[in-house]
Amino acid sequence: MYRIASAAGLAVAAAVLAPAAASAQMRVEALNLTLTATPAVATDYLFRGISQTRNRPAVQGTFEALHDSGFYVGAFVSNVSFLGTDARQEVDLLAGYRFEAIGLSWDIGAIYYSYPGYRRVAGTQEIDFIEGAVKASKIVGPVTLLGSAFVSPNYFGRSGTGVYAEGGADVALPLGLTASGRFGYQWIEREPRFGTPDYATWSASLSREVFAGATLAVGYYGTNISQNECSGGQKLCDDRVMVTLSRKF
Repeated sequence: MYRIASAAGLAVAAAVLAPAAASAQMRVEALNLTLTATPAVATDYLFRGISQTRNRPAVQGTFEALHDSGFYVGAFVSNVSFLGTDARQEVDLLAGYRFEAIGLSWDIGAIYYSYPGYRRVAGTQEIDFIEGAVKASKIVGPVTLLGSAFVSPNYFGRSGTGVYAEGGADVALPLGLTASGRFGYQWIEREPRFGTPDYATWSASLSREVFAGATLAVGYYGTNISQNECSGGQKLCDDRVMVTLSRKF
């Protein structure tokens, strides 16, 4: 394989499944822009339930410039490690538009996933790809309901059409805690080229600001992919606990 899942990690960025991290904001009034930076360190980098670092820690950053009109551009960066390739970093570029309609908050955009420094060799596939994304959310008391869909015309590793759908909720709890749950499903047109069959993924996490603006998130992540189905028997798709620490500054 070469990666059995793509990285967006915290991306569309930072992973749709990853718990929300603390962020630092700067306002540029002359341009009507809000600039946001979200640095984080984590015990793994999971994208749709699959490790992008071969079960090793990750250092990541998400950056965004949001205009008052609702249009935004951003980027996500992380270290990665895919067996059999020289890919060592991921840089994702994203752009989109946020707005309110029919009682929902919408986010419609696109993400370009790239791996600078990756050199394709004989027998391997190109790994850069593009996805379109539609996300919607609604706040009901202490609960935020979330839904999203992502479509790629040629998914990671040139595996054909890829479609991912996800739903979930974030719940504000006492003591400053936030509980999050997600369930998603990934469809892949050319499963052998991608490295796994179509699969389901899920997560449950708790997050809280713990000290000096730092937010700690602990989550349990899983898929229904067996080890034999996980890119030739790699332990990248197993259930696991992941810890993320981010800092507000």
